[in-house]
Amino acid sequence: QVQLAESGGGLVQAGGSLRLSCAASGRIFSSFAVGWFRQAPGKDREFVAASNYNGAYTYYADSVKDRFTIAKDNAKNTVYLQMKTLAPEDTAVYYCTTGPNTVKLRTAGGDYWGQGTQVTVSS
Repeated sequence: QVQLAESGGGLVQAGGSLRLSCAASGRIFSSFAVGWFRQAPGKDREFVAASNYNGAYTYYADSVKDRFTIAKDNAKNTVYLQMKTLAPEDTAVYYCTTGPNTVKLRTAGGDYWGQGTQVTVSS
């Protein structure tokens, strides 16, 4: 049974930073792609960032490029999302997901999802 547990969300002022974490159990992250999606109120879930199994290739939505960084720590079986220069439009529930590769993960997500962590950016 694969379980993903996100943490690190919270309330931050515009321009601030947060780092989200996603710890996995039941799956070795070093062999799988990982990614982050987000869902704002009244909107569809959208892709944010993804990393291939060894972190050599990373992908970002245009809206977060140059502000967010995805990083894997395979030794800790954890993936992080460092978010900088946050804006109110980044307010959403952020979900971690994992799957066999980044091709499908970047469009539809992986085969396992976490419960999400709320990020709220105040103006």
